[in-house]
Amino acid sequence: MLSIEFRKLLEALCKGGTEFIVVGGCAAVLQEVPIATFDVDIVHLRTPENIERLMTVLGELDAYFWPDLARRKLPPRASDLAGRGHVLLTTRLGRLDVLCELTGERGYAELLPHTAELDADELHLRVLDLPMLARVKAEAGRPKDLLAVPMIIAAYEERKKRG
Repeated sequence: MLSIEFRKLLEALCKGGTEFIVVGGCAAVLQEVPIATFDVDIVHLRTPENIERLMTVLGELDAYFWPDLARRKLPPRASDLAGRGHVLLTTRLGRLDVLCELTGERGYAELLPHTAELDADELHLRVLDLPMLARVKAEAGRPKDLLAVPMIIAAYEERKKRG
């Protein structure tokens, strides 16, 4: 179950017309994997039009880079969202990681065939499917990601059993 803030964050992205895929722990939670997550991770379509829509939403959410020990609250630029890296942000609704690509240089177009559409709390979302989610978490190799992989696989296997 998503927190109210994360739901509102996803709602703002949807209402803003942003094309994105929910990835990471939030994608797992949306697909009933019993893990905790502390941010919303998305991979967005990196066209100028979509980046402009995303920038508008980020402005409305008062988004700024984190961590920033100097506490400058620097907002992201369109050029940050057009690149290949990860744009780690704080918003008034919580943390949002805007990932231009996942491991293996997988951007929006490469991930799109590995997504599922789902309706959650009246939101229509595109989320990374569980097999690809397990794969990218395993490839990332961070301890927190490796701990999530067996849970994701178990949830996927259970879902297959249920049909």
